[in-house]
Amino acid sequence: MKRVIVLMVLAMFSAGMLSACNTVAGAGKDVQKAGEKVEGAADRRN
Repeated sequence: MKRVIVLMVLAMFSAGMLSACNTVAGAGKDVQKAGEKVEGAADRRN
């Protein structure tokens, strides 16, 4: 019984970590695109 509980907790922790990685990766891409837009605007002004 303890083994089943440990496996369930491990599975929930793993799922949480995987979804967090996807969220952070998506946020990083958004920030990168925003930086590219700012860089493009700065290049056009010069």
